[in-house]
Amino acid sequence: MSKKSELPSGVYGITSRDFGISHEQSAVYLLKAGIKIIQYREKNLSTRMMYHEAIRIKQLCRQYGALFIVNDRLDIALGVDADGVHVGQDDMPIEIVKKFFGHKIIGVSVSNEDELIIAQNNGADYVGAGAVYPTSTKQDSTFMGLDTLSKIAKISRVPVYAIGGITIDRLAELKNLHIHGVAVISAILNTPDPEHTARQFINIWNQN
Repeated sequence: MSKKSELPSGVYGITSRDFGISHEQSAVYLLKAGIKIIQYREKNLSTRMMYHEAIRIKQLCRQYGALFIVNDRLDIALGVDADGVHVGQDDMPIEIVKKFFGHKIIGVSVSNEDELIIAQNNGADYVGAGAVYPTSTKQDSTFMGLDTLSKIAKISRVPVYAIGGITIDRLAELKNLHIHGVAVISAILNTPDPEHTARQFINIWNQN
């Protein structure tokens, strides 16, 4: 897939090995459920191990026709020729990322309107806005709430994915804010049947 591919709306799946399963198995659950954009998110493994994992997950994404995004690590994204890279406020500045990866998808984490404006003015293709609710996945994050998310969604020129504390029972109120989608980790992967849960997320999001 090229950068010209439309960013899929709905559920944005993020892999994790925090719940007793591997990144690769996480991706399998998410992809089999029908999620069309997957982010590989790893903070602690060696670069070589990350490279090999990213290669395998990219192959799975190709098999299922999904976009493959690498979190934080521009070098890994370049090394495996990922569809995109997602950077946070403390990662490589987007203007540097664009020099090396400008032909691909670049996502940026934002937590307020000022960060959104900077990100989109510097060429972000989408933003991940959060944490919307308190979340155990990223314990050092502060949550911004629905009011800030609503303001971001109204002024954004690029797709907005909400992230942070997203659960099934919160999908309706989030969708009402006219965001592009929701990024989910623990509410899917930390369940007895992640594939089934992911399908539930998709089905509820797609309800009118």
